[in-house]
Amino acid sequence: MKQTHRCPSCNVGEMEIFYEVDAVPSNSCILLGSREEATEYPRGDIRLGFCPECGFISNVAFDPKLTEYSGRYEETQGFSGTFNAFHRALAERLIEKYDLRGKEVLEIGCGKGEFIALLSQLGGNRGIGFDPGYREDREILIQEGQVTFIKDFYSEKYAEHQADFVCCKMTLEHIPRTHDFMATVRRAIGDKSDTIVFFQIPEVIRILRDCAFEDIYYEHCSYFSPGSLARLFRQNGFDVLDVDTEYGDQYLTIEARPATGDVTAPLPREDDLDLLKDYVASFPQRCDAKLQMWRDRFAEWRAKGLKTVLWGSGSKGVSFLRSIDTAGQIEYVVDINPYRQGYFMSGTGQEIVAPAFLRNYRPDVVVIMNEIYQDEITRDLNALGLAPHVVAV
Repeated sequence: MKQTHRCPSCNVGEMEIFYEVDAVPSNSCILLGSREEATEYPRGDIRLGFCPECGFISNVAFDPKLTEYSGRYEETQGFSGTFNAFHRALAERLIEKYDLRGKEVLEIGCGKGEFIALLSQLGGNRGIGFDPGYREDREILIQEGQVTFIKDFYSEKYAEHQADFVCCKMTLEHIPRTHDFMATVRRAIGDKSDTIVFFQIPEVIRILRDCAFEDIYYEHCSYFSPGSLARLFRQNGFDVLDVDTEYGDQYLTIEARPATGDVTAPLPREDDLDLLKDYVASFPQRCDAKLQMWRDRFAEWRAKGLKTVLWGSGSKGVSFLRSIDTAGQIEYVVDINPYRQGYFMSGTGQEIVAPAFLRNYRPDVVVIMNEIYQDEITRDLNALGLAPHVVAV
């Protein structure tokens, strides 16, 4: 008998499987100290299912026991000037828009604490951040006692921590039972109807449209469009104030508050269900064509004897290397995050090196994992006296 999967976002539709990948590394950002540990790291399967009722996409084969969020989970983007400028501008915008000054602010899944620190520092707010992977040894610019960090997953047991502003950035995509999680957030807010809620996650329409296979990996078990995210919020007792995309349309953001009466009407950009259905139907064939294009590129570079490196050792890099199977053609992956340097890529085992390593290695081709950093990376390469061919995924 064929197994069925009820949608964990709307709890109504049955998930329709449309994309399958076997044996992918179950963690991309864990620090792995040897090539052997990296190549033998546990693996899981991806079975992406689409809900025709609400538009939610989920890995129905996801097993949370295979993932790890701890002190050795190293995900920060805070060493990029491009990202830091975006992060600061986002914090300033939210502070201005919602008058977050002298308020209580809370972040679910705060990572290493950079964003909750910005909100607290720039607005003179009191912050609290939840994340099992938080590291006390990281230096962030806050006054003593201004932010409290709790090294745990957020849950209803922390409902006593009330806030004027609740944010959750790049975390919901890691949570399989999204409806249950949003119900928890809403219950924790209770009758504090003036609380503003802000979520940021990867945007799935771009992934489907561009066949961004590098953005599909095991930790990300949940994928949203503007419409499916807004529907999840409305179903769990929130009024949706705004839905938008930013950072080169890679990030989907939603601003909401607890609903106190009739739920507000959907915003125009929430009407995306037909578009999603079309992209989902054609995704496997289009994705196969894109993968073959990259394999052909690497074969051409190999035939020409060109030395190639990847730039970006995070989840995109892990997914890209696993998908393309460069057959030993790439020995090194570059990353500006010093905390990742000297470790090895999950699944494929390449060593992660600092940009300065390239001064002597002198690659002919640099494949960068995120186009938004192309100008920044090109400047870094030029500063090293290098001018390789730079190709963005």
